[in-house]
Amino acid sequence: MNTKKNLYRDAEHPFAQYVRILGKGKTGSRSLSYDEAYQAFTMILKGEVLDVQLGAFLMLLRVKEESVDELSGFVQATRDQLNFEALDVDLDWSSYAGKRKHYPWFLLAALTLAHHGYNIVMHGASGHTLNRIYTEQVLEFLGYPICQNQQDVKQQLAQQHFAYLPLDMISPVLSDLISLRNVMGLRSPVHTLARLINPFNAKATLQAIFHPAYRASHQRTAFQLGYQNSAVIKGEGGEFERNPDAKTLICGIRSGELYEHELPKLTPERSPIEDELNLETFKAVWLGQQTHEYGEIAVTETIGIALYTMNVCDSYENAMLQAKALWLDRFKK
Repeated sequence: MNTKKNLYRDAEHPFAQYVRILGKGKTGSRSLSYDEAYQAFTMILKGEVLDVQLGAFLMLLRVKEESVDELSGFVQATRDQLNFEALDVDLDWSSYAGKRKHYPWFLLAALTLAHHGYNIVMHGASGHTLNRIYTEQVLEFLGYPICQNQQDVKQQLAQQHFAYLPLDMISPVLSDLISLRNVMGLRSPVHTLARLINPFNAKATLQAIFHPAYRASHQRTAFQLGYQNSAVIKGEGGEFERNPDAKTLICGIRSGELYEHELPKLTPERSPIEDELNLETFKAVWLGQQTHEYGEIAVTETIGIALYTMNVCDSYENAMLQAKALWLDRFKK
């Protein structure tokens, strides 16, 4: 990205064509094709785009809402720029939203699965939205290291079946783009595509969205990218976490087939939000020193969705039963 003076007074910048496609007005504009999206995002990742073009491009996409072809092209361009080798990972778990009203119960779901031998890679970004608590700081509080490279990921998977890799270690450019949220005042398509990159080619992927309209586009994008097992939900706070206070529609892929499944509301009325997110309380629940009715329902239900997504169980009913057993036995060897 650069802000150099205008060197293109007499010749058009190569990226201008993509801004023009998106911005030609109500009748003249259209979505990018897969190939156009791929080429445009490759230019962004290589730093071949001016800042003013980048801002225009991202906000035009935001207003229009990105198509499945655009998202697929952006994600594939990103994956093709990464230098990671495929690892033996059972579940790729994206974590980009942070939490504000409830504890990050999804994290205890992921760690429980890891304690039972499932290889989990989580990736995310911190601090791009004010007044939220992010996965990275919670993991550090619980004593889990933050990986800095692929070798760290390999080592953590071997030692404890769980690894967290920040987005800026996966793609510094994507991390910079996400941090523009506080400059633009709006999220951009980068928040969506980052959830889908699956850097180590895990066998199954989990993505959460905040706005229900994005659920189907995430599902169809994962399908177009060839992902065989995937689940997308409107998670609590935008993280992949089952909200017991509401019905949860899962838009998934199982063994290469698209499906939808709705889980029922589990609480009679809305649970109270936390006055503060005290991580000592959160840790005590993890260690079995305290109980938390809402939290433990959220944990076990989230584990159940993950088990079904990984093809461990043949039904959601069995997955939820197994999830409760895994949570109760999380520290048994």
